[in-house]
Amino acid sequence: MTIAIILVVAALGTLIVILTFTVSQGLQSSGRTGPATEIRPMDVAAFRNLVDPAEDDYLRRRLPASDFRLVRRERLRAMAAYVQSAKRNAEVLVRIAQNSTLAADAQTAEAARRLEDNAHLLQRNCMFAIVKIYIALAWPNSSLAAAPVLQGYEELNHSAMLLGRLQNPAATMRI
Repeated sequence: MTIAIILVVAALGTLIVILTFTVSQGLQSSGRTGPATEIRPMDVAAFRNLVDPAEDDYLRRRLPASDFRLVRRERLRAMAAYVQSAKRNAEVLVRIAQNSTLAADAQTAEAARRLEDNAHLLQRNCMFAIVKIYIALAWPNSSLAAAPVLQGYEELNHSAMLLGRLQNPAATMRI
């Protein structure tokens, strides 16, 4: 009987801690100024290095096959993390673009539509790239890569900066 009481008290304590954490996280996210604060910076140069086939060729030539497979898998995991980050940023930019399509200025509305199109395209490319990356994790010697995601992310960055300049010429927007 005492064990049951102790378990119930422990479960209630755990529930209270979880609810407190959840509510505090909700309050922190509701205090943000807008979706632009949700954009996570991404090291594009490091991502470019990961998707560069010349880097893979160099590692393939310099490392024993077993070491190359281990290094290649680590690089693929890092590549997957970058692709997920790019996908999350694209989701945020879709919301920003949708909010801006109703702008009175036709040039801003057109830039918002272009940003939304680019963000949707990047999201699709990210989904395909994740599948390719997980296949490459199973076969690390394959040449599957996420280069289209990098190119799409750079185009998305350009579109977001254009929209940001049109909406607020004094501020810059970088992703």
